[in-house]
Amino acid sequence: MDLFDYMRENQKKKEAPLAARLRPETLDEVVGQRHIIGKDKMLYRAIQADKLSSLILYGPPGTGKTTLARVIAGTTSSEFTQINATVSGKKDMEQIVEGAKNLAGMYGRRTILFIDEIHRFNKAQQDYLLPFVEDGTIILIGATTENPYFEVNGALLSRSVVFELKSLETDDIKILLRRALTDEKKGLGSFDAVISDEALDFLADMADGDARTALNAIELAVLTTERSEDGKIHVTLPVAEECIQRRAVRYDKDGDNHYDTISAFIKSMRGTDPDAAVYYLARMLNAGEDIRFIARRIMICASEDVGNADPQALQVAVAAAQAVERVGMPEAQIILAQAVTYVASAPKSNAACNAIFAAMEAVKKVKIRTIPPYLQDAHYGGAGRLGRGIGYLYAHDYPRHYVKQQYLPDELKNERFYLPSDNGREREIGQWLQSLRQEAGEEEGQEALGTRREDSEERPADNLDKEL
Repeated sequence: MDLFDYMRENQKKKEAPLAARLRPETLDEVVGQRHIIGKDKMLYRAIQADKLSSLILYGPPGTGKTTLARVIAGTTSSEFTQINATVSGKKDMEQIVEGAKNLAGMYGRRTILFIDEIHRFNKAQQDYLLPFVEDGTIILIGATTENPYFEVNGALLSRSVVFELKSLETDDIKILLRRALTDEKKGLGSFDAVISDEALDFLADMADGDARTALNAIELAVLTTERSEDGKIHVTLPVAEECIQRRAVRYDKDGDNHYDTISAFIKSMRGTDPDAAVYYLARMLNAGEDIRFIARRIMICASEDVGNADPQALQVAVAAAQAVERVGMPEAQIILAQAVTYVASAPKSNAACNAIFAAMEAVKKVKIRTIPPYLQDAHYGGAGRLGRGIGYLYAHDYPRHYVKQQYLPDELKNERFYLPSDNGREREIGQWLQSLRQEAGEEEGQEALGTRREDSEERPADNLDKEL
C-alpha cells in the first residue's frame, strides 16, 4: 500500500456510514448474540484461541455477521481475506487459493477466507472451494441472510459449522444507540447530541432487531437537527419519527421470512385464529407479497383444512382469488381479509385431504387386477359380449337413489378412504352416509390406508407456486 492508498483508506473510513465506523474490534465490544459468542460458548473460545474451523454465519441483515468476521480478522494470526459473492467469481477465488498455498508452504500460516453473501455463488463456484476447505488450504467463513441448508451446497455445509444469528433485542439496540452518541472517535460524540427516553425507545423498537437501521436513523437525526439554545442537539420523539417513518419489517419474498410468515399464516387459519391470520396477511401485504400467491394459499387452506365442514369456504376463497386479480391493490386487501377471516373462522376438517392421500397410497401399494366389469364402459360395440357394464345397478332406480353395490376393486372392497369428521356440515354428511349404509345392511369399513399428510405450506409447495 502506497501513501495515496493509505490516505484513500483513511478518508474512506471517515466518510463511511455510522454503522460501518462503529463496528466492534473485539469480541467484548459485540452487542447481542450471547447464545453463540458468550464467554462460555464454543465460538467465543475458538476465536480467542485462534483455532477456528470453517463456519457459516446465518441470520437477518444487521445482526452482526460481517462484524463477527471483522473481529476474527482483528484477532487471528492467520491471513484474512474478504470477498463479496455479488461481485467476485471463480478467478478471484483461484488467486486467493494460490496465495494460501504459498503462505502455508513458505511460512506455515493459515488463510481465512470470508465470503459475504455466499448464497450468491452458484453450485459450481461453491464446489470449487470444496477440496481446499477439505484439506485445510483455506478456512472458510461464509455469511448469508438465506437459510444455508437450502442455499449452500450440502458438501460444503458438511465441512462447516453453522451458527445462526438472531435479531437483536430492543435493549441491545439501545446500547448501540447510546454508544453511537457518546463515542467521539468512531461515533457521534463530538456533536454533543442527547436523545430523549421516548426517542430512544421508539428507534430501538422500530428498528425491529436491525442494528444498521437504528444507527442509520440516529445518524440522520443528529446530522439534520439544528442545535438548541443550550448548544446541544436534542433528538426528540418527533425527530426520531421523521428519521424512521416505517418499521423495518423483515420479509424477503425469496427467503426464510417468506416461508416463516406464510407458514404462520396458514397455521393460524388452520388453528381457527382469524386475528393472527389477518395479522400475517397484513405483514405480507406490507412487504409487497404477490396477492395472487396469497390467494392461492387461502384456496388451498379452504380445501385442505376446512373441506366439507364448510364447503362455502372454498367458494369464498375462489371468488376472492378472482376478485383480487380484477381489482388489484389497495382494495384487494379488503377482499383478501374477508376470505382469510372466513376461512380462519370456519369449522375445520381435513377428511377430504386425508381421503385423497390415503387413496393415492392405495394406488401405489395395492395391486389391482381389474375394475369390476359392471362398472366398466359399455358405450361401444361389442362391450356386451366382453361383459362390460353387465349387472350394473342404476342408483336412481332405487329408494333414496341408493343401492348396495361394490364400487371399489375386490382388493379394496372394504376400505374407507373418506371418514367425515363431526364438524360443521361434514357431521350431516357423515350421518347421511351412515344411514344409507345401515339401511342397505353394509358393514363398517376399515381404517383408511395411508397416513395423514402434514403441513402443505412447506417449501416444495411454495416453490411450485413460484414456478407457476
